[in-house]
Amino acid sequence: MRDVFDLAMTPGVISLAGGNPWLDDLPLADLGIIAEELVARQGHLSLQYGAGQGTPELRDAVCSVMAADGIARADPEHVVITPGSQAAIDTAARMLGNPGDVVVMEDPTFVGALNTFNTWELDAVTTPTDDEGLIPAMLRTTLRELRAAGRRVAFLYTIPSYANPSGALMPAERREEVARICREEDVLIVEDNAYGQLGFEDGPVAPIAAAHRDQVIYLGTVSKIFSPGVRIGWALVPPALLREFYLSAESAFVCPPVFSQMLSTAFLTRFDWQAHVARCAAEYARRCDALVDEMEQSLDPRVTWTRPAGGFFVWSRMPDGLDTLPLMHTAAEAGVVFVPGGAFTPDAGPHPHFRLAFSFVAPETLREGVRRLAPVLNGALPDAP
Repeated sequence: MRDVFDLAMTPGVISLAGGNPWLDDLPLADLGIIAEELVARQGHLSLQYGAGQGTPELRDAVCSVMAADGIARADPEHVVITPGSQAAIDTAARMLGNPGDVVVMEDPTFVGALNTFNTWELDAVTTPTDDEGLIPAMLRTTLRELRAAGRRVAFLYTIPSYANPSGALMPAERREEVARICREEDVLIVEDNAYGQLGFEDGPVAPIAAAHRDQVIYLGTVSKIFSPGVRIGWALVPPALLREFYLSAESAFVCPPVFSQMLSTAFLTRFDWQAHVARCAAEYARRCDALVDEMEQSLDPRVTWTRPAGGFFVWSRMPDGLDTLPLMHTAAEAGVVFVPGGAFTPDAGPHPHFRLAFSFVAPETLREGVRRLAPVLNGALPDAP
C-alpha cells in the first residue's frame, strides 16, 4: 500500500487508489469559527490531556450516530473513544489475542486490519465470501476446522456494510446467522462499520451489534461522515469487556485527542450531519456511476466487477492466473494508480483482483482514469482462442 500511495503522489497521475471521503459539502467556514473558539475560549480544555475513555459529550453524541446506524439506546458508558477506528482494531487485537491465535476474517478484507493482526502476531485465517459478504455455512466449517485443529480463535473480524475493499453488503438475515454461529462456537465478533450510512439508495442495514451487544465489539468512526483528519473513532464494548478494553486503549494512546473530540462533538450536535451524509452518499453514487459506466465502455468483457450499492470502492477481477501487482506499475507509467488485490488478503498469490476507489475523484477524472487504465488491463489479457 505504501508503494501504491507513493506512486499516487506522482504529478499528473490519477489516483483510483485512496478511499478518501469527499469534503466539499462540509460547512468549512462555520467549522473554522468553531475551531477558533475552541482554542481562544476553551484552550485550557481543548489543548490539554483528557479522559482515557473520551469526553462524555462525544460519547453521548456518537450514540446518536449509532442510533442512525440501527443500534438503539446505546449506553455512552459502554463507549470508548479512540484515535480513529484503526486504533480500536489495534486495541481489540492486543486485548483479545495472544501470538499464534487466529483471527477469522472475510477474504478480501481491510488492509489496515491485516497489518494490525500481523503486528500482534495473530494468524489471519480467511473464510469464503460471495457478493453478500461472509457465507455462514462456510464460516461454521472454518470455525469447526480450527477447533478440531486445536487452534484458539481470538475473534471474527467482519465489515458487513459496503466492505472495504469488496463493497459487499451483508443482508440482515445473514447477519443473524453469523451471530448465531459465533454464539454457538463461542467466538466474539469485532464488527467494523465505517461505511454503513453511505448506501446509494437504501438506509443502513442494522449492524450485528444491534441485537447482539453482548457478543460484539462494534467499531464506528467519523472519518467517512465528517473528517478522517480529526482521527476520531469509537468502540461500543460489551459491559463484561469494557474495563479491559478501556485500560488496553489507555495504555496505547493515553487519551484520544481532546481538540478533535470537541470539534467532532460540535459537528454532530450543532449541524445537520445526517443531511450532510445524505448529500455525500448521493455524490458517491454519481461518481460510482461514472466509474462503472466508463469501465463498461472501455474494458474487455473478461474484466469483471461488482457494482456496489454504497461505500467507496469497486472490486474488480482479471481472469484467473493473472496477477495485478505488476500491472499496478505499468498503470502508473500510463498515468493512473489502483490497488492490487494482494493487499487485501493474507493468502499467497497470484491475485487477479484489484480495487478502484471513486469517492475522492470527480466524475470526468474517473472516466479519464479508466481510459488510461484500459490499455494496461486489456493488453494483459491472453489472446482469445
